[in-house]
Amino acid sequence: MMASSYNAKEEDGQLSGAAGSGGVGAGKSKKPDNTAFKQQRLPAWQPILTAGTVLPAFFVIGLIFIPIGIGLFVTSNNIKEFEIDYTGIDPASPCYNCSQTLTWNSTKPCVCKIPFTLEQSFESDVFMYYGLSNFYQNHRRYVKSRDDSQLNGDASSLTSPSKECEPYRTSDNKPIAPCGAIANSLFNDTLTLYYINPNGTESLVPLQKKGIAWWTDKNVKFRNPGGNNFNLTAVFQGTSKPVNWQKPVYELDTDPENNGFINEDFIVWMRTAALPTFRKLYRLIEKKNNMIPTLQRGNYTLDITYTHFPIQCSDYPVRRFDGRKRMILSTISWMGGKNPFLGIAYITVGSVCFFLGVVLLIIHQKYGNRNNSAEIPN
Repeated sequence: MMASSYNAKEEDGQLSGAAGSGGVGAGKSKKPDNTAFKQQRLPAWQPILTAGTVLPAFFVIGLIFIPIGIGLFVTSNNIKEFEIDYTGIDPASPCYNCSQTLTWNSTKPCVCKIPFTLEQSFESDVFMYYGLSNFYQNHRRYVKSRDDSQLNGDASSLTSPSKECEPYRTSDNKPIAPCGAIANSLFNDTLTLYYINPNGTESLVPLQKKGIAWWTDKNVKFRNPGGNNFNLTAVFQGTSKPVNWQKPVYELDTDPENNGFINEDFIVWMRTAALPTFRKLYRLIEKKNNMIPTLQRGNYTLDITYTHFPIQCSDYPVRRFDGRKRMILSTISWMGGKNPFLGIAYITVGSVCFFLGVVLLIIHQKYGNRNNSAEIPN
């Protein structure tokens, strides 16, 4: 059979000429140009799946993923973590009385004390988190309810916040700083940790409140208006505090490097969570002496202070939406916090691939030779 050449452009020309000579139906051809792209003649590579390529791939993936998964799982299990629920829903809970607004003393704060025991010492730096459940920070209206220009120190946004902050944009005919639903719902529980000495006395565990926010948030996204002016009372003059706050933003801390919009507790809260059950970093417990554990095994007491006010309280209200509150103590490793899922996922994928490789190898050994020896009829 002789090979024949084909030229789409020549054919197009002949068709066009034929149509034009007739005078009826004359027009430009709709056939694509005879190019490699339009005629789909570009170079392509298509893998040919054979037993010699598929089976080694399954075994290699299995042999790589399984050790990685075991390493991740062991590393995650070596992370020490302790968690306490202090919501106070159970009448037997030490925080039950303080969580009932009707039983609070109107002048004195209510202190909830929860004793607990650490069975193992925490050797490295310890991270204290607060955890919330059934709190949907990922709601679209909630996420948009903020003014990033105001949080970045823009003077015009301070006096005229974005309309996205409604209904927490103004209060008493004054602009709210910081505005929006996220800032208005700032977590404000006060947690204090004590170590119980063998003689029964309490020793305060030092908690570091700086260094808990992301560097980019602290130094780029959040800034106080007025630049280096530490007189925040004058800077925020003419603004109103958020509706649910007990004090204005310029009284969040006595440290000028941790006050106003650059308060790290505030910055951590403003980074919204993706899931309804989440934890946020509250404090750091730094290791001071290599010879002494950061938190030695023994008895501790967690103090949660509730202060009643005529309109609101410092207890973070989660019972109205069936939420829960937790305090978590945790160490970290090179892979972050405790998360066994990643190791389990690697082990599962590796095991499945290795198992499929074995099954396919058996099938190939049993039926592959039969197919190769089969005679092909003429």
